[in-house]
Amino acid sequence: MKPFLYIGLLLIVLTTSGCWDRKEINDLAFISGTSFDLTDDGKYILSHQIPIPSTAQAGLGGGGGQELFFVTSATGRNASDAFQKLQKKTSRTLFTSHRSLVYIGESLAKHGIEDILDVYTHDPRQRLKTYIIVVKGGEGRELLQIKYPFEQVPSEAVKEMEALGSGLSVTLRDFFLAASSKGISPVLGVIERDVSSEAGKENKSKLFKLGGSAIFKDFKLVGFLNENETNGFRWVTDRMKYGVIHASLPKGDGTLGMILVNANRKITPEISGDKIKFKIQVQGEGSLWENNSPLDVSMPENLRLVRKAFEKSIRKQVLDALSKVQKQYKVDSVGFGQEIYRDKPKQWKALEEQWDHKFPDVDVSVEVKLNVRGTGMAGAPLQLKEKEIKE
Repeated sequence: MKPFLYIGLLLIVLTTSGCWDRKEINDLAFISGTSFDLTDDGKYILSHQIPIPSTAQAGLGGGGGQELFFVTSATGRNASDAFQKLQKKTSRTLFTSHRSLVYIGESLAKHGIEDILDVYTHDPRQRLKTYIIVVKGGEGRELLQIKYPFEQVPSEAVKEMEALGSGLSVTLRDFFLAASSKGISPVLGVIERDVSSEAGKENKSKLFKLGGSAIFKDFKLVGFLNENETNGFRWVTDRMKYGVIHASLPKGDGTLGMILVNANRKITPEISGDKIKFKIQVQGEGSLWENNSPLDVSMPENLRLVRKAFEKSIRKQVLDALSKVQKQYKVDSVGFGQEIYRDKPKQWKALEEQWDHKFPDVDVSVEVKLNVRGTGMAGAPLQLKEKEIKE
């Protein structure tokens, strides 16, 4: 009896073990970056940036100068249609789980991106931590073709740039949360081509740079914020945690630089009848990084002037950003409505239907408090003579 039992158990093990649905790595094409663009007749252009495996390069002959990635594109009625067309001309299964970013061409962003993003809400293979970025003044597939000098695959370079936190970093998850929340409209980071650096006499190095942010309403691009306005936007949305701040002293007495190491903000809505007011309190802390002024910042009075200059600079950035989204674009991208929804749900219920008309006219006050906790090893610039230093 026991031999039959052992044989039965062995058959069960043999028939139930193993990875029956596994995919061999040699059968996969790992997508590192994707772009969506729009044709003149309203169709979608889907492009993928795919690294070329080292074994494939060796099969092509090896040696230097081999391509490290390639870009493939297809046109379709929607994202899934274009994806299937790409799959039909790719010898390996397209694998999206390693993708680090998605580019959106400016023309498509203005047309609307709701249809192309729908696939990301249904397909579990799509990573919601993927960065999504608007390509200002161009198409996403153009940026996928650019070779970045520091990284083998350019998409990884953009991923690292986003991780540094120097600009507005937005993932698919961030975008969907804002788009589905009450009292706030989504924003995206912006990338654009940079041809200012020369590589030899004949060619200019075609690089890219992060710069500014893109304001959306009803999944359509309505405008951009420049870098200074984006810094103000990051302050008011509590995304400015660290970075470099610049300020100018009154009467053209010089410029200052500060490394921010900590920051936070608080928004308090105040509703009295038909009047709506928001009080924004911004606090930060950092160390003086640059002093291109004649001030001896080791002196308490001079340090106070420096602190006031930084506070004035931050306040202007915040007010410039608010002016742009309130008066020009008239889109609540900063989440004022969301603050009312959280803190005063009864009032929000009465305001929700008319918030788009109310938001441009709400009053906003901004208060900035900054702590400069370090001034460096020298009180004044070392290149100045003693009589040039202001104490």
